[in-house]
Amino acid sequence: MYRDERAGPPATTPHGRPRDTAPPDTGTATGTDTGTATGTDTSTDTGTDADLDHLLVVLQLTDSAFPSGFYTLSHSLEGYVQERAVDGESLPALLHDLLRNGVGPSDATALALAHRAASAGDWAAVGAVDRRLYAAKLGREPRQAAVRTGRQLLDLAAEVFGADGIVRYHREVAAHRAPGTQAVAAGVVHAAAGVPVRQAVAADLHQFCASFAGAALRLRLTDHRLAQVLLRRTAPVIAETTRRALERGLDDLGATTFAADVMSARHERAEARLFAS
Repeated sequence: MYRDERAGPPATTPHGRPRDTAPPDTGTATGTDTGTATGTDTSTDTGTDADLDHLLVVLQLTDSAFPSGFYTLSHSLEGYVQERAVDGESLPALLHDLLRNGVGPSDATALALAHRAASAGDWAAVGAVDRRLYAAKLGREPRQAAVRTGRQLLDLAAEVFGADGIVRYHREVAAHRAPGTQAVAAGVVHAAAGVPVRQAVAADLHQFCASFAGAALRLRLTDHRLAQVLLRRTAPVIAETTRRALERGLDDLGATTFAADVMSARHERAEARLFAS
């Protein structure tokens, strides 16, 4: 059974659901309310039209209706279920471990590096990141999933957004001069659309978590309500993983989730599968 060794026993209700461990609302009685009671109007809109456009780009790219194929993946979760190595109780620990030690050091880091390189017009560096990420994926299934969804993303984005950078890198991938992994493709697309790198990394990590939660639903590890609880309680881990990804260089790119690699390898030989990975 998968278990996060750093975590203590989960707080649960008598019915087995996670207990709400949030502190009581101290509100204005203790003077901690940062809203209008202290003279700060948090409803003031200080954003720009560009900020709003970046948000709309992020929402479109990470929507499950965007047909990149990303939401057909279980990210090794189906392999864990087939081996009876995860259940509803250990699901959050597995997700957090995959973020901190898998997706963060590999895909999120690659996205950040590709975004910066594409923004600077350094396409040789984008290709180097792409090849490094592809090589760092040890299993056949994760490699195939990464390039299938990445190429589909570039193909769609070239038509939807039509930005020069996206079209250019799409041609590189179509000519087999670069693998076109999903994270690098996302970095190129977000950069071309002007989405700041921090937002791009966080959005892609949230998309991973939403896809993971969706897979957990289909695999009957959770229900719709608890899936949303899982996503919200993972937000601090997404923020932490984003921060660390932005600090890494190309030499630091690579995952250390060996159990997930084993589960993926077993999954590709399974007699019946719901997910592509």
